[in-house]
Amino acid sequence: MTLFAIIIATLLGGIASCAVAAFALYAKLTSVERWVAFAVGAMLAVVFLDILPHALADGVDPAALMGWVLGGVLFFFFLEKLVIWRHSHGDLQPAEEGKSHHVHHHGHHHGNDGGRSGLMVLVGDSLHNATDGVVIAAAFLADFNLGVVTSLAIIAHEVPQEVSDFFVLLHSGYSRKKAFLYNMISSLAMVVGGVIAYFSLASAQTYVSPVLAFAAASMLYVAVADLIPTLHRKFSINDTLQQMLMIGLGVTTVVAMNLLLPSGHGH
Repeated sequence: MTLFAIIIATLLGGIASCAVAAFALYAKLTSVERWVAFAVGAMLAVVFLDILPHALADGVDPAALMGWVLGGVLFFFFLEKLVIWRHSHGDLQPAEEGKSHHVHHHGHHHGNDGGRSGLMVLVGDSLHNATDGVVIAAAFLADFNLGVVTSLAIIAHEVPQEVSDFFVLLHSGYSRKKAFLYNMISSLAMVVGGVIAYFSLASAQTYVSPVLAFAAASMLYVAVADLIPTLHRKFSINDTLQQMLMIGLGVTTVVAMNLLLPSGHGH
């Protein structure tokens, strides 16, 4: 049952978010950028209200657990510095971007680059998706409800990420059909990561709490280091109020799901 839930959640996380992103790109929906603010709220809420409290409830040493969180944040910083995990959530302006393919992607150069940026995005996105799969698997192994809310937060941040990746692939010279196909293939890495994590952790439950702490670090890093800086690019009163509203909605959604789902912080 747990494995089935992990497979369904990772499929939804990868393929559904990819499909929604493709629709948003084709429809040139400018509202996609609001997903970034929603994702910030949802991810921070899941980290601090669900994942970390659950990991601490297993009786592990709080200082040791926070050491895993600290190590995870530094690890993902190091990965991003190595340009292995270069996914962007920035400058999501489909109405304009869809016409010009003028992409701002963490320092990628403008103009057709022979597909180099596109290839880097596909490799980085696959690694990132596999990491998300591990996060989902660890959450489901700890508690079913934790798996559900964690999956929600991951899907929320996958949509703007996939939109951004589409821009880079188109900018690199890929056709829309190929960009969608390659993005869909890279999204399957989430399923692979989830299944591998399930079989690795199911027989080693003592590692679930450290992996949950590492998962919290992953989501915390994405929210604080990757998503929030993109929100600061718009600083009008109207944009700020919209962002605060969507962040609040993200937090409220997670809290509401916690209240609606039957409580159960046990194995």
